[in-house]
Amino acid sequence: MTAHVRPRHESDLDSCVRILADVHAVDGYPVHWPADPAGWLTPDGLLGAWVAEVGGEVAGHAVLSPGEEAGTCEVNRLYVSPAARGHRLGELLMDQATRTARESGLRPVLNVVTANTAAVALYERLGWTRTATQHAPWSQDPAVMVHLYRSPA
Repeated sequence: MTAHVRPRHESDLDSCVRILADVHAVDGYPVHWPADPAGWLTPDGLLGAWVAEVGGEVAGHAVLSPGEEAGTCEVNRLYVSPAARGHRLGELLMDQATRTARESGLRPVLNVVTANTAAVALYERLGWTRTATQHAPWSQDPAVMVHLYRSPA
């Protein structure tokens, strides 16, 4: 089946939330289920949002939002349906987000929960550099740790 990435449309949000629920059940992502999942998928200052499709069905998601440091932006809300893994959708979504960031003159960064070894392996395979490991600032649970990454130069 052909896989591709396209801009996310408002009409995709229901599918994106359903897939996010599947990912949460299988992988525990996001760590804390949001009160408003569709809103969570659209963070403030959104710079771009995409879906990955396989066979015409939404199967993955990613967004680009402003970074905390000047000249950066953050790749986040990235996930792929457990049923659609193995089609390199995560890589396609990362390529799109990274390309958009660079076209905007920004350096992409991201953070990932340390327990998400599949995502860590993807980012490192794509040449991203781990810059730190720290407590997740968005979690009250001191056991939730994240790795911080920056894109290849």
